[in-house]
Amino acid sequence: MTDPIPAAELAYSHTKNLILTGGAPGGQLLSEAQVGDEIGVSRTPMHEAFLRLAAEGLLTLSSRKGAVVTPMSPREAQNVLDLREAIEAGAARRIQEAGGADADLVAALEAALSTQRAAVGSGDVEGFVEADQAFHAAIVDASGNELAGQFFRTLRDRQQRLRHQLFRVRPDTLADSLADHETLLATLQRDSGYDTLLHAHIARHQGAL
Repeated sequence: MTDPIPAAELAYSHTKNLILTGGAPGGQLLSEAQVGDEIGVSRTPMHEAFLRLAAEGLLTLSSRKGAVVTPMSPREAQNVLDLREAIEAGAARRIQEAGGADADLVAALEAALSTQRAAVGSGDVEGFVEADQAFHAAIVDASGNELAGQFFRTLRDRQQRLRHQLFRVRPDTLADSLADHETLLATLQRDSGYDTLLHAHIARHQGAL
């Protein structure tokens, strides 16, 4: 039998998911009582969760307004995209210099693509976004640069928030993003060209900033 999730952890994960997926967009006022009622959690663990999210920069707390979802500024978004591109381009370069993606990496990338194809067909944005993260993280991890992998993971929440924002503003880009990934995988097996394609792929986010 699985142990129940602690109330504070449930409150934290639920509220964080609302923010990252755009269910609670930047600038929206969130009530501890209202969110707690929705998931059956009392005020104390909700307050702990809100404090934790405030420490992560996802909520702004004030005595006058309460809890407001912190918007992601265009500058912050651009910084995230720049760092993401630099890390992944460097990782891909290492992989290409070593002879291209090995069988394990190809299998991981193909699995992510399979999930994304199904998600495009069903309109499952959440599933597509999770597979998107898995695709790019697999490339960074396969480079063997552990520091790059660790830093890439610290960007995960902000990247996921940006992905959801892009697909809300431009839902037609799901299929375009999938096509990019298929081309990126093919290019990873060659000597060069990945960084150019990656730059164009990440540039799709510009329209949502």
